[in-house]
Amino acid sequence: MSAGSLGLGLRSASYGSLQQLHNNLLPNQSPLPSPPPPPPFLPRKPVKMMKEKERMLHWLYKTVGRKKVGMLFLCVVSAAVFVWVLYVGKGEDSRGNEGPASITFNNRTSANHARQAYTLPSNSTPASIEPSLATAVQAMQYFTGYTLPPGNPCEHFALPPPPSDKKRTGPRPCPVCYLDQEQAIKLMPDAPSYSPVHNLTYVYEEKSYKTEFGGSEFGGYPSLKQRNDSYDIRESMHVHCGFIKGQKPGRGTGFDINDADLADMEQCNGIVVASAIFGNYDILQQPKNTSEDAKRNVCFFMFLDEETEAAMKNASVLDGSKRVGLWRIVVVHNLPYTDPRRNGKIPKLLLHRMFPNVRYSIWVDGKLELVEDPYRILERFLWRQNASFAISRHYKRFDVFEEAEANKAAAKYDNASIDFQINFYRNEGLTPYTLAKLPITSDVPEGCVILREHVPISDLFSCLWFNEVDRFTSRDQISFSTVRDKIRKKVDWTVSMFLDCERRNFVVQGYHMDVLKQKQAAALGARRHIPAAI
Repeated sequence: MSAGSLGLGLRSASYGSLQQLHNNLLPNQSPLPSPPPPPPFLPRKPVKMMKEKERMLHWLYKTVGRKKVGMLFLCVVSAAVFVWVLYVGKGEDSRGNEGPASITFNNRTSANHARQAYTLPSNSTPASIEPSLATAVQAMQYFTGYTLPPGNPCEHFALPPPPSDKKRTGPRPCPVCYLDQEQAIKLMPDAPSYSPVHNLTYVYEEKSYKTEFGGSEFGGYPSLKQRNDSYDIRESMHVHCGFIKGQKPGRGTGFDINDADLADMEQCNGIVVASAIFGNYDILQQPKNTSEDAKRNVCFFMFLDEETEAAMKNASVLDGSKRVGLWRIVVVHNLPYTDPRRNGKIPKLLLHRMFPNVRYSIWVDGKLELVEDPYRILERFLWRQNASFAISRHYKRFDVFEEAEANKAAAKYDNASIDFQINFYRNEGLTPYTLAKLPITSDVPEGCVILREHVPISDLFSCLWFNEVDRFTSRDQISFSTVRDKIRKKVDWTVSMFLDCERRNFVVQGYHMDVLKQKQAAALGARRHIPAAI
């Protein structure tokens, strides 16, 4: 079995072997001492009892006869043995139902996805647990990461210098050292990562009223006081997070989903890969290099609006099966926004609300083609980094102010709205990015891929990021660092940011539908102007 592979192109190079990192022994747990031998017990028979037994035997001999006494005695002994066997069997059954008095770790595919990493017997109390066992329980409550064993090729892997190709100056993929798929599955954590937020609940408002700027009927209209309070990180939090109306997300909330689709989404309880195409804006891309384990155990959900559904049916891409290749197709109705890109922020940032039982998610924009196995991606960028939220940084820009100007130059959003948002953040203390912010490597993400573990702190980050997008512009790169830094000021948590060239290793960048049509039209026009050969 290969231990690691250099992920580039076919990703076929392999190295060494990986030692088994997990075992079934608890740390700091010593064997229990053997119990002392029982004291010797010498039975003593009272004289009076012996005389009474002699009189009873004499009476039996006289009444029944000596020849039948032996047979009677044998029957009595047999009955006693039968009753004893029944009693012992019943006792064993009852003890089996009680369960062993030891730590039991939740299965990684359980519906509550190991929110608690262990359970104790019902009759146990903290005072009744031995100190060494209590330490083991505390140590195993959360996933704390792992270190690859010495000699593994990924341990000392370093990026080679970029190729010197003067003809190609734009962004490109770079090598990534993945573990093979079987080893990545073995390293999938059995327990959740630590979260300073333990209980996260969401605002429900059947009627909401706009009192200040920003917000929507879908996300609500939180006041600036509520916004500031949502960044005061506590163990229990109650925040706006979209879907503020209706019985549950997807049912009477806007962004509505059929009950059959909601049921399938709730049954997904491990890993989900999700994407969306709204406004017929992109071409459906199929994942590649997906292992058989991932095909069986990972959920692949693609969200479409009615316009995109109709276009795909006309192109014979979609039929009535609700499946296209690996993708499980979900059609969304009653979209809350008129801008398809703003509607796309809902599944991008609120997957934890749409998939309540999922442990890990991979979001890819609709224009991207996933070309690596989900287990290997999560192992490399989440589990190995001991991170609960990972995103790539922009390949060129690291500063929010530069990003805002680039958005205005490319007409990504109206200039006045971008300026208002930037000035608001500047007044709150936003400063240009410098090396003084290290170990933070960038303030601008490339937000087309998001890798995350669904634990309360990363769920909170996603909620607050969505709230900023709902209040200000839909350009999520502008609001990302403000949300991250406000949380970092309160608790020891941050977002892991990897290189953009590493992201390009496992997704292939495509073009939006309108850009693709322009390129096709330009290529067709160029062919028409080629002079015929004489």
